[in-house]
Amino acid sequence: MAELQAVATTPGFVYRNGGLHFPGLGLWMDPSKPVRTGEWSVVTHAHADHTARHGAVLLTEPTRRLMRARVPGRRIEHVLDYSRVLRSGDLGEPSARAPFTLSFHPAGHILGSAMARVEHEGDSVLYTGDFKLRPGLSSERCEPVAARTLVMETTYGRPRYRFPPTAAVLEDIVRFCTTTLEQGATPVLLAYSLGKTQEVLSALCDPVLPIQLHPKAAEMTRIYADLGHRFPAWTPLDPESVRGHVVITPTLRPLLAEPGRTGPLRIASLSGWALDSRRASDLPGGQAHRRFPLSDHADFEDLLEFVRQVNPQRVFTLHGFAADFARVLRRQGVEARALSEDDRQLDLAL
Repeated sequence: MAELQAVATTPGFVYRNGGLHFPGLGLWMDPSKPVRTGEWSVVTHAHADHTARHGAVLLTEPTRRLMRARVPGRRIEHVLDYSRVLRSGDLGEPSARAPFTLSFHPAGHILGSAMARVEHEGDSVLYTGDFKLRPGLSSERCEPVAARTLVMETTYGRPRYRFPPTAAVLEDIVRFCTTTLEQGATPVLLAYSLGKTQEVLSALCDPVLPIQLHPKAAEMTRIYADLGHRFPAWTPLDPESVRGHVVITPTLRPLLAEPGRTGPLRIASLSGWALDSRRASDLPGGQAHRRFPLSDHADFEDLLEFVRQVNPQRVFTLHGFAADFARVLRRQGVEARALSEDDRQLDLAL
């Protein structure tokens, strides 16, 4: 973006490949392309847009487990617990280029999601990755920490994106499922296999309803359960026996392939974009469906509150409505700029 001027200071960070690169430290944050250059890549969580086949990764234990299930290949893994300070000299091979410390802090996005705080020569950067302040049923609660520079995701960075209380949304989803079953139809919840599925499952512990899970959702749910999360009983998705079940799936393909066997379906999508009535249906043929505003990202008020809690000297925004939210912060007296969404490299002082 034209308003953001490059600053040639080392060690600083460069925005590219969807994440941050600290070339002076030999460190990356969430690059979307594989890094196999002898540098470390922080993986803040296991969603596909934050992972790649890196050679060496820093991550939490839940992210390690989930990433192994989703991203094949061999790599060096260094697991870091929340709040523990890692010194770069303890990393071994590949070694850091300059000394720094790194700590992870719960991001509240999905299980194991982490914000990364980097400190070098008394200066600090907090990189959020995806996060939310609202507490969830299937993830750790977000814990903001102070930093001089804040780099934050701003997916819902416009004032119109203010989510209802999560508990109320989940109650509406459970009510939709119960009513649909009582009326002899099958409720189908379109939800990401990682994160959203487990949040809804947690809400279905009481009342207990018969549930079927898409294979990808089932795989992620088993890992959550292995890590100590409690869910109601479920069975694998079977189009021939879905009648009388709540179906949670990231795609309608298995059900649409055999429409004569599934019986009547009532479909609901779970996304923060449900607040945006102008967005077109994402269902085949534009089928009518319910939309529930369930999101694992921060809404507009969360974003503002997060900045207040971190109290940085400057803010850089990423993704979604990054430029809009940066303008909002500047009106409030905060030094803020949006990072470019293309591959132009911007050198920023640490």
